[in-house]
Amino acid sequence: MALNHTSAEFWDQRALEKELLRVFDICHGCRRCFNLCPSFDFLFKTIDRKGDEVENLGPADFEHTIDLCYQCKLCYNHCPYTPPHRWQIDFPHLMLRGRLVKARRRGIPLRDRILSHTDALGTLGCALAPLSNWANRNPIMRLVMEKTLGVHRHRNLPSFHRETFAEWYARHRRPSAPSSSSGRSVALFYTCSVNYNQPEIGRAAVHVLEKNDIDVVVPKQKCCGMPFLDSGDLDSALESVAFNSRALEDLVRRGLDIVSLGPTCTLMLKQEYPALVDEDRVRTLAGHVFDICEYLMKLHEEGKLNTDFVKGMGRIAYHIPCHLRAQNIGFKSRDLMQLLPNTHVRLIEQCSAHDGTWGAKKEYYHLSLKWAEKLFTQVNEGPVDRVVSDCPLAGLQIAQGTQQKPVHPIQIVAEAYGFQEHSGR
Repeated sequence: MALNHTSAEFWDQRALEKELLRVFDICHGCRRCFNLCPSFDFLFKTIDRKGDEVENLGPADFEHTIDLCYQCKLCYNHCPYTPPHRWQIDFPHLMLRGRLVKARRRGIPLRDRILSHTDALGTLGCALAPLSNWANRNPIMRLVMEKTLGVHRHRNLPSFHRETFAEWYARHRRPSAPSSSSGRSVALFYTCSVNYNQPEIGRAAVHVLEKNDIDVVVPKQKCCGMPFLDSGDLDSALESVAFNSRALEDLVRRGLDIVSLGPTCTLMLKQEYPALVDEDRVRTLAGHVFDICEYLMKLHEEGKLNTDFVKGMGRIAYHIPCHLRAQNIGFKSRDLMQLLPNTHVRLIEQCSAHDGTWGAKKEYYHLSLKWAEKLFTQVNEGPVDRVVSDCPLAGLQIAQGTQQKPVHPIQIVAEAYGFQEHSGR
């Protein structure tokens, strides 16, 4: 469903509040999403407290409901009234509209402007590593960070690496390197978190794809744009869409599929890019985007996946991120890991409640942990050899709540092939 941000009505505060009341009234009568997130929890409790009438809600109630939405997208698939239903309910996009309208009316806070520029922060953090990592763990520096940026002093933060994934790939991929004998190639959208914080995931993905005789192309790319949307910065988000779509469209025209390493980035490329830019070229691009495990399972279904695994991976507690569930592609990461010998995968379908920076902010940190308690409990149920999640931020949340550091499914597959550096141990 397109996000009609080019119309004057989209930005009109009265039109927005009218639509909020319409949607909230339908949600109030349904309440299927009562336990999905803090946004619905606050909304329904506030309606009940104010006489069971949606019309009693005021601007402050609208704003707080919007602020509590961290765009997990779970309510969209849970809702029986999404398009093409005549009621046209799209709660996540309505909350996003509210955030964008607020940002245009009041401006974007400096904190959000800084935290949303992941490429700039990542470049600086990597350039200063290991000093930046020391600062992120130093209690005094964390107190300063809380006072200035509003990042909670106890929120665990990702580490930076002196060598980014893109720099590693430039060394790994020589200009004279031969193409794969299969003739298959993919373009890798490696994501900010992989590039700056977890390059081992990118290395694992490249080795697994090359193990399957697939040539890997890494085009120039920017942040997918989701952090900008989270902060209400539509202009910067559209700049990311324009840059990435130009870089990827040419590769799609040459017959390549796009393989993405992060659920949020995959969701952006598949669903949010066409919603933001309602053009056939962007929809065509979106149709060629795959999550890394989705792509490998596609190979398996075609009988082309290399299954010469040399190692079983034991008992795995696998957390499926919300942004993978929102794509309606099934449980591809679980299915892929279940192909490994002597491997048992226990699926966990609970939201991590971290979001981009939402769970890091001091005003939402404790609430974030509260809504992740079910996830923590299920991770800790029974013996487990590995904890796995496709989402780096969910991984941070799981590590914070369970003291167990998750790895990406592609690292598990890489180790099963015999690539030891990706074990995460």
